[in-house]
Amino acid sequence: MSDRVRRPLDEDRGFGTALDSTSGRLLLAAEHAVDLGARTLRRGRSHIGALIGKGDRDFATDVDRHIESEIRASLAEATPEIPFLGEEEGGATGIEAVWVLDPIDGTINFARGLPLCTISLSLVIAGQPVLGIVDAPLLGERFVARRSGGAYLNGARIAVSEVSGLDEAIVGVADFKVDAGSEDENRVHLAVVARLARESLRVRMLGSAALDLAWLAVGRLNATVMLSNLPWDVTAGLLLVREAGGMVYDFDGSDHDSASRYTLASVPSLAQPIRGIVAEAM
Repeated sequence: MSDRVRRPLDEDRGFGTALDSTSGRLLLAAEHAVDLGARTLRRGRSHIGALIGKGDRDFATDVDRHIESEIRASLAEATPEIPFLGEEEGGATGIEAVWVLDPIDGTINFARGLPLCTISLSLVIAGQPVLGIVDAPLLGERFVARRSGGAYLNGARIAVSEVSGLDEAIVGVADFKVDAGSEDENRVHLAVVARLARESLRVRMLGSAALDLAWLAVGRLNATVMLSNLPWDVTAGLLLVREAGGMVYDFDGSDHDSASRYTLASVPSLAQPIRGIVAEAM
């Protein structure tokens, strides 16, 4: 490993100040790490192993854990100055800069042979993502975004697809909650889905929050509703949406951040109706 790659990101400066001069290096490190994880995910389809219980109907696989370990090690070598937070093994929290990973977003899809699963990796600085990758290895699609640098699918610039109203919109909704507190949250979820079923063009439940956000960024969806805000699920995808011209916000209309209760995202024209539907269902 060269001295240049191992140079501390915040040498004599804060992370935010140093980002522009090092973002190319960080992106290369992130893409290489995701390449390793994507290869493991593709190979892992033939030997998933038993599901590992994490809670009520919440599971991981050995492949999830292997991918997280592989990506963690790769980033630790390339960017030792940046801590790491993974869904399966945890890590650093409450610090200025951190890599955030969901090794397989859509684990149940993956375990059942459905190709709608992703690796979601972001670099978060001061609570906001500045670099994000959502990779769908079984679909051959990689979405990449850098703050103020646009959003891309397989190297081509992408943008959200505006609609004139909710009746023209395809809206993604996240999975229903299955563990503690599920009854109250699912009451809101059911009310939101019922309203969207009446008023939108179509409702879709893909089973991967990161894929919902990536498909919104590329124009396949026009909005997505998640009654949660887990960093490994959303940080890479919400940067994609913002850089593609979309909006990400909470139920009260405030800009989305790490303290938000929900993760709502849409093209600009749907921000008010989506927020209103969720607020009324609460």
